[in-house]
Amino acid sequence: SERTTIQVASTRIDWVREHCQLLRAISAEFSRTRPFEGLTIGTGIHLEAKTVALLLTLRDGGAAVVSTGNLNTTQPEAVEVLRAEGLTVIGGPTKDLQVHDSYLGEVLAARPDLILDNGGDLFARYLARPYQGLLGGTEETTSGRMRLEPLRGQLRLPILVINDSPIKQFAENEHAVGQSALESYMRLTNRVTNGEQVTVIGYGACGRGIAANFRGAHARVSVVDIDPVARLRAHLDGFSTPPRDTAVADADVIITATGARDLVTAADLRLFRDGVILANAGHFPAEIDAESLIGAEQVASRREYDNDLLTLELKDGRRVHIISRGHMFNLAGPRPLGNSIESMDLGFALQARCLEAVASRSVDAASCVVPVPGRIDAAIARSYLDRKYPPPPVS
Repeated sequence: SERTTIQVASTRIDWVREHCQLLRAISAEFSRTRPFEGLTIGTGIHLEAKTVALLLTLRDGGAAVVSTGNLNTTQPEAVEVLRAEGLTVIGGPTKDLQVHDSYLGEVLAARPDLILDNGGDLFARYLARPYQGLLGGTEETTSGRMRLEPLRGQLRLPILVINDSPIKQFAENEHAVGQSALESYMRLTNRVTNGEQVTVIGYGACGRGIAANFRGAHARVSVVDIDPVARLRAHLDGFSTPPRDTAVADADVIITATGARDLVTAADLRLFRDGVILANAGHFPAEIDAESLIGAEQVASRREYDNDLLTLELKDGRRVHIISRGHMFNLAGPRPLGNSIESMDLGFALQARCLEAVASRSVDAASCVVPVPGRIDAAIARSYLDRKYPPPPVS
């Protein structure tokens, strides 16, 4: 008899959900235990394929999810799938700060019981207009932790910082951000890395990964960091660590990865070599001051390309190229992929378990803007490795 082959049209989101094995297992568990029954979770996070898997896991745990995206990273297909699954998604893709702010306001208008924050946007706005019933939540990023730490005395809620988990640091920030930064550079510019001088500003976990991946792609890599210990580490890792202005002046490519502001500004136009490419891998579009560069007196004209690239032509003939106007370039331009599925599966499994801990009141206000509890890190690590090394079949 003839075999009938059934072909089902699937999307990249389907592929991602299939390979988020940790989230799939947690989703099945949450469907039974319903840790978020009767609770609303509000979030402002990059809305892309991996985030769909996370938010549907929270939905399966009984949560009503109200979400919006981040600046310049919202993917329409992710919004479409989430809405089709019954989740509330506010707004769509935008680079406009005021529009984005209005979307965040709508999330908080739902008075969520738990907040899954990304950059501290929602918790900071909550303090401006607090309401009864917020249990606490999570913060995804170093940028958000830096923003929220000074506000601990006002927040007084359990807020677990995912980015301070060692798993998040090495799995996502060091390995995956480094890979996605290289992939995004190649995808957006289609330019060579071999023999190019790449300057990485920041030698935290993300900067280490970016430096290592570009070195692996045969670039010559310099590192800049204001912390002398981090600079020494980069030096002993084999990278050039010249003074900051020397590294900027010598660079064919400059990539920022710090979480700080104004690392590259119009004041650096005097230093740039012709054709330098500027890219930001940090969460906020503040590390490269694109507006000051665009509006500088030295700029004669500019050209904008349809793949999220901008060229500034200076009066002396030099050109400066800016990727995504200083927005996070790992999720910019055509067909953005972001970090690898497995790395995000690990990080989002941490998110799900940390939100479960806050919802169950197993952490309290003493855990305000603190790292993921060690017991959760250990459980996620065991779960991942158990899938990689299952026990041999019993004969």
